[in-house]
Amino acid sequence: MGSLRPLLLLLAFLGSLFLSCDSFSYDEVTALVAIKEAIYEDPLSFLSGWSTLDKNPCGWRGVICYQDHVQILNLTKFSLRGFLSPELGKLTFLQQLILRNNTFVGTIPQQIGMLKNLTVLDLSSNQLSGPIPPEIGELTNITKINLRSNGLSGSLPKELGNLMNLVELNLDRNKFRGSIPGKTGSSFSSDNHRRFASDMNATGFCHSSQLKNADFSYNFFVGSIPQCLKYLPRSSFQGNCFHDEYSILQRSAQQCAGVQPIKPPSRSIIGHIHQKARQPTWLFSLEIVTGAFLFCFIIVAVVRAIKSCKPKSSAIIPWKKTSSGKDQTALSIDGELLKDVPRLSRQELEVACEDFSNIIGSSHDSVVYKGTMKDGPEIAVISLCISEELWTNCLELCFQTEVIDLARLNHENTSKLLGYCKECNPFTRMLVFEYASNGTLYEHLHYVEDCQFSWTRRMRIAIGIARGLRYMHTELEPPFTISELNSSSVYLTEDFSPKLVDFESWKMMLTKSEKNSGIICNGGAYHGLPEALERRHMDMQSNIFAFGVLLLEIISGRPPYCKDKGCVVDWAAQYLEQPEMMCHLVDPGLRYFNHDSLRIVCEVVGLCIQPNPSKRPSMQILTSLLENGIDTSATADLKESPLAWAELALSS
Repeated sequence: MGSLRPLLLLLAFLGSLFLSCDSFSYDEVTALVAIKEAIYEDPLSFLSGWSTLDKNPCGWRGVICYQDHVQILNLTKFSLRGFLSPELGKLTFLQQLILRNNTFVGTIPQQIGMLKNLTVLDLSSNQLSGPIPPEIGELTNITKINLRSNGLSGSLPKELGNLMNLVELNLDRNKFRGSIPGKTGSSFSSDNHRRFASDMNATGFCHSSQLKNADFSYNFFVGSIPQCLKYLPRSSFQGNCFHDEYSILQRSAQQCAGVQPIKPPSRSIIGHIHQKARQPTWLFSLEIVTGAFLFCFIIVAVVRAIKSCKPKSSAIIPWKKTSSGKDQTALSIDGELLKDVPRLSRQELEVACEDFSNIIGSSHDSVVYKGTMKDGPEIAVISLCISEELWTNCLELCFQTEVIDLARLNHENTSKLLGYCKECNPFTRMLVFEYASNGTLYEHLHYVEDCQFSWTRRMRIAIGIARGLRYMHTELEPPFTISELNSSSVYLTEDFSPKLVDFESWKMMLTKSEKNSGIICNGGAYHGLPEALERRHMDMQSNIFAFGVLLLEIISGRPPYCKDKGCVVDWAAQYLEQPEMMCHLVDPGLRYFNHDSLRIVCEVVGLCIQPNPSKRPSMQILTSLLENGIDTSATADLKESPLAWAELALSS
């Protein structure tokens, strides 16, 4: 037995080494995978390496581990679009959750309160909505919370006052309402703009003794600023609806009209009694009883309304796909989300599109039909090619959001969404746009033999595109960006007026779904930039870069990229830097072009394609340069056509 003891010890040691190799928590791995599955757009493929086949995620991008546990998840500026999966609550050893500068939508899950070791929570610069969950008050180790620049709403939970270690809090640029929770008792004291919550009766933020920096600006807070927070700069409260001597630069009365604080009935009654002592006691009691009855009536009405709408307003989102279907999380889908957008039936679209036989375009993920409605207008119907089995409720919410986003567009240089079709039998998801009879700009520049686009017509199209982008970027709130801006996303009307259309955003959504479902998509013509440009961050600066490429395509007649000639930007660089060589950029098929207009276009192109996005001017500036520097009047047409001059002379 004595001789076996060393062998047993050796086996035990080797066994411990073996176990340590796979000792990483399974819950943490599945939580990270669930977080990835809740993200439906990853244009830069940053999360492509996150796979369940890898039992140790410490090498995954954005994941930092210590002692076989995920301690930091930093996905800053990954260009991600999706939801916050409730599964993140399983990352119980997480100390820092940093997801800023992405496009996360939906609400903050209540499971955030399970991250007991969290010290930093940064969800800033996303598109999150809804209230802050009260469970955030369970993050007792948190020192920094940054939720600025989202669409969060509702009142602040009083549980925020439980965060005794909180040092920094940024809630600015949201839609919070109500008052800022915080009251002090008689023992409140202040010294050099520091305040100490030694009073046991202190509530809300007055109970947070470590809070040094906080920003509540640009919300819809009302009432008075808590006395215990007046050590903060006055700018920390600007852009709200406060009625306080300490507040500055508040919103206008018109903006605050719907968010005025409602005084509790008891205070109103007490104040009324103080002003009119003669009011009889029975009347006071009657007012209380009437108020209570009215309150109960409202509660019952609200509950009945919620119950009646429940079948249409909730859905199950499969964050983690399993055969049992148990691992599902409820996500609210607003049944009224599309109430302001016309809903068309499949039957009337089938009639309009001649039994869906009039196909004018197709790809692996969609088919485009042309049709004519009964009341006259011609339409283009885009039908999604996806089976009902692959259509998750997460995609349904994305579809509805996309319809709402497209319905906002109302400009002469953007294609107008006329309605949508959503049916279950047969499964149908369609978008209906106004029809542009002259096809795409890409077709005219590259498919039509002997393209007859004159210089002036090309300039009119360029300026029209610029105006459409200016409208999207500066006149809409929030701004709208084209997911893949190129000549295939520019449709031309009968008089060759350009119309910007965004089809790629929902195609990317489907592609993401297909990748997650293990389906490989092949085929389908793609007319865009090469892969290096295709995977860029899709924002306003990307649109501006793409606009510069599109201008080069318009004046040169060259596609943005082809295997033989490479990228048009690289080809044009040698001519853009030398004014005397700019004429080599012009389409050889053009008999005439204006040198001054060419110079302006080249100047704008140079500004658009600057490598540093921060140095690219806004579409407001670029559009002004084109409008003020290029002549597109009828006189310009005459200058480039001697025959037109002759006809004009004969007619006179």
